[in-house]
Amino acid sequence: MARFDVVVIGDANPDLLFRGGDVVPAFGQHEHIVEEARLMVGGSGAIMACGAARLGLRTAFLGLLGDDPFGRFMLDALRERDVDASVSRVDTGRPTGVTVVLSRGEDRAMLTALGTIAALRGDDVDLEVLADARHVHLSSYYLQEALQPDLPALFDKAHRAGATTSIDPNWDPRERWNAGLLDLLWLTDTFLPNSAEARAITGIDDIDVATESLSERGTTLAVKFGQGGGLAKAGDELVHVEAVPVDVVDTTGAGDSFDAGFLAGRLQAWPIKRCLQLAVACGSLSTRAAGGIAAQPTMDEAVSAIDSLEAT
Repeated sequence: MARFDVVVIGDANPDLLFRGGDVVPAFGQHEHIVEEARLMVGGSGAIMACGAARLGLRTAFLGLLGDDPFGRFMLDALRERDVDASVSRVDTGRPTGVTVVLSRGEDRAMLTALGTIAALRGDDVDLEVLADARHVHLSSYYLQEALQPDLPALFDKAHRAGATTSIDPNWDPRERWNAGLLDLLWLTDTFLPNSAEARAITGIDDIDVATESLSERGTTLAVKFGQGGGLAKAGDELVHVEAVPVDVVDTTGAGDSFDAGFLAGRLQAWPIKRCLQLAVACGSLSTRAAGGIAAQPTMDEAVSAIDSLEAT
């Protein structure tokens, strides 16, 4: 029996979250007052790992952090959420990355100092950990610059050990939209972009056509929509699911919680529509509180939200 249901490879960096009031900065030494500033768990990979653990999956996080207060904050927070962070690496020569998040309810802007985020390499990945996982998930593909050349070999080794694989690309800060990703999709069982990313990667504005184009590379697609909800395509099956109604406080990490839900369903061999329903419920419910992990649902909470929506 595999030790882990999910091993997440990727980014773990604190989010310094500003929300409420006038969160749009202005140069010229203008000072704006906001209602709240909090240091919170950040990084697509770390938030996804917390969401997976919250759903009851045996989860490990494998990333690179600095030997500094931000790195220790992240490692402690992951452990508190029942994520095994013992397989992560600490770099004494680089600072942990950090993101400033300016949140306006359903929208946000982000400023990221990469630090250790872009420095993770294939040599940092313990192959025994991959061999002891049912599923391997990669977050923030475009930020993983040092890791990108090693990913085909790592995914191949994961498959040979019996694991499935997935990628959440996140946004490409350089907006080049390839960096080997399209070729890697042939080794990727599940691809989890949002609709803007899927359109940018393919250069196709129609999201259904963009999804069809990506699925031709042999991967299952689960696409998040900006206003909630999503679509999934597995082979010839295409399904759409609407968002779960919630009072949105902050959308930080909603896509990562969506990922956790979809993969939890896949690992239980649920039908594709049920997997998407769980993903959408997890993403929607995670927006009920500030930050990426505070409102992530348990499996019982997410299933209850799905059942309640179907009953209406």
